[in-house]
Amino acid sequence: MDGPTPTAPPIGDHGLLGGTRTAVLVAGDGTIDWCCLPGFDGTPVFASLIGGPAAGRFRMGPALPAGPPARRYRGNTATLETTWATGSGRLVLTEAMVAEVTGQLLPATLLVRRLSARDAPVTAVIDFDPRLGEHHRRPRTRRGPGLVCDFGRLALALDSDPPLEIIPARPAMITVEPGRPVILVLAAAYGEPLVRIDPAGSWDLVAADEARWERWADEIHEDLPYRHAVVRSLLTLRLLTYSPSGAPVAAPTTSLPEQPGGIRNWDYRYTWPRDASIGVRTFLRSGKPLEAERFLGWLLHASRLDRPRLPALLTLTGCRVPVERTLTAWPGYAGSTPVRTGNAAAGQHQLDGYGWVLDAAWTYERAGHRLNSETWRAMRAFADTVALRWHEPDAGIWEIRDDAAHHVHSKLMGWLALDRALRLGRTHRLGEPRRRRWSAARRDLAEQIRTSGFAPDRGCYTRAYGSADLDAALLVLPVLGFEPPGSTRARATVDAIRTELSAGGPLLHRYPPGRDGLPGGEGAFLPCSFWLVQALASTGRRPEAVDLFEELLERSTVLGLYGEEMDPATGEHLGNFPQALTHAALVDAALTLRDTAPEGPSRSWRPGTGRDPW
Repeated sequence: MDGPTPTAPPIGDHGLLGGTRTAVLVAGDGTIDWCCLPGFDGTPVFASLIGGPAAGRFRMGPALPAGPPARRYRGNTATLETTWATGSGRLVLTEAMVAEVTGQLLPATLLVRRLSARDAPVTAVIDFDPRLGEHHRRPRTRRGPGLVCDFGRLALALDSDPPLEIIPARPAMITVEPGRPVILVLAAAYGEPLVRIDPAGSWDLVAADEARWERWADEIHEDLPYRHAVVRSLLTLRLLTYSPSGAPVAAPTTSLPEQPGGIRNWDYRYTWPRDASIGVRTFLRSGKPLEAERFLGWLLHASRLDRPRLPALLTLTGCRVPVERTLTAWPGYAGSTPVRTGNAAAGQHQLDGYGWVLDAAWTYERAGHRLNSETWRAMRAFADTVALRWHEPDAGIWEIRDDAAHHVHSKLMGWLALDRALRLGRTHRLGEPRRRRWSAARRDLAEQIRTSGFAPDRGCYTRAYGSADLDAALLVLPVLGFEPPGSTRARATVDAIRTELSAGGPLLHRYPPGRDGLPGGEGAFLPCSFWLVQALASTGRRPEAVDLFEELLERSTVLGLYGEEMDPATGEHLGNFPQALTHAALVDAALTLRDTAPEGPSRSWRPGTGRDPW
C-alpha cells in the first residue's frame, strides 16, 4: 500500500484541538489544515488537507527549516504544545480551543494560539488564509483593530498581542523574543454578533479551560488500567461530542482515505447511534454518567421522525444526513478521490444498530440510573422493529454498498436488542403480549443463528449465512451473553478470526480483503484489534490480551490518537481522524482487562515507554 505523497502530512501527524462544537486538525509544522464552521459538519474554512492550498490554512511555526517537533498535550487537557529546535533557540506553539463558553460573553468558537521563544530569538511565520466552502471563496476583509473576515453569515475575527498586520494569504515573518510571547486569537460567529476577545487576557481563558479538563479527568475511575491512555481516549471522545445536543461525531473529517490514492473516502462528520452507544457504555463504566444521559436525550429527540425505525446515522442536530455528493474540483488527500460530503449509508437498513442502542440503555440502568417513560417507549418501539424485521437481510456493520445479506453479526445484535429489551421490561411497564412476542423472536433468532450462522466444517461462526468468510465484528461474541464466554464455539470463532484475518502483529482486517464490492484495498481496521483484546480476556486468555493491548498502545500517534485504520506495512494511520469508534474500543478493552484482572495495582502507561512492570 502506497504512503502519502511528500506534500501531504501523514494523517497521524495531526493533533486535535476541540471546543465541543467543532474541531481543528494541526499538522506537525503548525498548520491548521482542517476546520469546519460553525459545527463539525459545517462548511470547511481551512481545508488544505483534502482541498489543496486553495482550500485555506492557518500556519504558525518556524520560518526556517527545523528538526522534527516534540509534541504533547499538557496534562489531562486539550491544550496542545509543539516545540521546534531552530538553530540556537526553540520555538514553542501552545494552542487550544476554549470549550466552556456557556453563560459567558464569549464566541461559540474560540481558538487561542501562542508562540514563545526559549534560549534565543526565533523567526516565525504566520500564514492566515481562510477560504470558505466548496469553491474556496475568499473573505471580504476589514482592519482596525485586528482583522475581520466576512463570508456573509459566517464571520471571523483575528486579533493579536502584540498588534500585528495580518493580511490573508500573505505570510508574515515575525521575530519571537524570549519572555515576549505572541498570541493570536481567532473568534468565529455564524448568524450572530461577532464577539471579539482581548488577546492579552485570552490565556486566562485557556488556563481556566485546562482546570476544567483536569477536574473532568479526575472524576474518571481511578482503578482503570493504563489510565493515561484511557483518559486521553475519553478526552478525545468528549472533544468529539457536539455540546449543544450531546451527539458524538464519528470523526471530525471527511474523505481521509482508507487507502491513499483509492476511492474509499467517506464523510464521517455525523452521528452513528451504534458508535455513540459504544461510547455511552465506555463513559458509564468509567464513571461519566452525564455523557450517557445527554446522548440518550439526543437520541430520543433525533429519532422521533423515523421511529420505530432507527436511522443508521443522523446529523448532530438530529436531522437527516445530506445526500452524498462529490466535490469534483478537490484533489483529495494524497490524490485520493472522490472527496465526498453527505453519506449514502444513511438510507441503509442496519439491524445491528438496534442492539447497540438497547444495550446502552440497559447498561445505563445497570449503572443505577433509570430510563424515563418516554425513553422507554422509544426503546420498546426499537425492539418491536427488531421483532418484526430480523428475518430481513441488511447492510451490516460495515455498511457494504452491495447486495444486502444475512450478516451473522447483525443477527447477533438483533438478538441482543431483544434480550436487553426483555431485561429492561422487568422493571418497566411491558404488556404480556409484547413480552411473549419479543421472547419468541429472541428464541427463534437464536436458533437460526446457531444453525445458519455456524459452519460445522469450520467449527466457527461466519460472516453471513451460507458464507465461508469470517467477520472480525464477531469478536464481540464472548461479551454478549449469547454463548458462554469460554464455549467451544466462541473460542473457535475468536481463534479463526485472529488467524485468518490477521494483517500482521496486533492488526486485523475486518473481513477478507476485496470482499466488499469496491475496487482497491484498505488498511487494517483498528477497532477490531481492541475487540480482540476483549475477546481474549473474556475467554480466559488475559495474558495474551494484555500483550496485544500493549502492542496496540504502541501503535498510537505520539499524542495518543488513533485513526480508523492502519497501513500494516508502514504503521501509518488511515481513514478519518481521529476516529471515535477506535477510541471507544480502546476504553472498552481496558475496562475488560480491569474486570478480568486479579487483585493488584492498575498499570500505568504512556506512549513510547514500552511495557510496564506489573
